[in-house]
Amino acid sequence: MRRVVKARYQRKHKVTTNSNHKQPVFDNVVPWEFTTAEPDQAYVTDITYIWTQEGWLYLAVSIDLFSRRVVGWSMGSRMKAKLVTDALRMAIWQRQPSAGLIVHSDRGSQYASNVYRRLLQAYDLVGSMSRKGDCWDNAVAESFFASLKKERVQWRHYQTRVEAQRDILEYVVMFYNSRRLHSTLGHTSPSDYESAVAELRKAA
Repeated sequence: MRRVVKARYQRKHKVTTNSNHKQPVFDNVVPWEFTTAEPDQAYVTDITYIWTQEGWLYLAVSIDLFSRRVVGWSMGSRMKAKLVTDALRMAIWQRQPSAGLIVHSDRGSQYASNVYRRLLQAYDLVGSMSRKGDCWDNAVAESFFASLKKERVQWRHYQTRVEAQRDILEYVVMFYNSRRLHSTLGHTSPSDYESAVAELRKAA
């Protein structure tokens, strides 16, 4: 009998949340059902990591709970506060949210940093953080990262960070936001959902 030998690769793991800090934290004020009635009322934000032959690439995203659209992102070789502030700045620039927008994250040191808190204050945004040790409080961001890795990253072997950045950007813009269907949105994509809701409200 011929035996088939399959290679098994151990997945590299990286801790992205360091909640052992003395910085102040925000109360959890994100809607418990993870939905909002209007766009740009609540974003969730988080960090993940992607392995390349050059080393880790870190990705921070901001996601609108209304449509599950990724509205801001940032990638880099260092997991510093600038990574998360750049992602949020991009979301603010693209969407121009009103004061009072909730921005929810875990309790990582990047989100507790002074520079991140000053950014929230500058635009009158409301900080929110998950309860300690409760990953379900940021389930929407975790779901996006799971989709990214299952549908794209696990099939790639990135040689450089630049290669990974280009591929991830294509996934976010050309597939996830534009074409990926979401059961929570009635099996439409984030872009199509936002367009359809806007058309309905214009016709009303």
